[in-house]
Amino acid sequence: QVQLVESGGGLVQSGGSLRLSCAASGTIFSMHDMTWYRQAPGKERELVAAMTNGGSAYYANSVKGRFTISRDNAKNTVYLQMDSLKPEDTAVYYCNADGLFGSSWYDKFDAWGQGTQVTVSS
Repeated sequence: QVQLVESGGGLVQSGGSLRLSCAASGTIFSMHDMTWYRQAPGKERELVAAMTNGGSAYYANSVKGRFTISRDNAKNTVYLQMDSLKPEDTAVYYCNADGLFGSSWYDKFDAWGQGTQVTVSS
């Protein structure tokens, strides 16, 4: 199977920056979309940013101009550079990825990471 492990969360002051990483492991044949979501207490999980394997990026309006998603296809890793952080960015950030895994034959996967806490103090 495929596993995703996030890192890089923490506590930062308003206006500060953090860089999240999400590394995928397993017998991955091809990685398609890689996406960051977040979930704040009492709120539904929301999409923050996504990137296709071709490099096209999508951002939620609330983070446009402040967050940058990137990926290293050779390492099956996606990053989220978060600048000008605001208290309302406080949430657990989750990584999601989908694609194909296997060696002699292939199956689809849709994997989630365990989440990493981001806390922005005012």
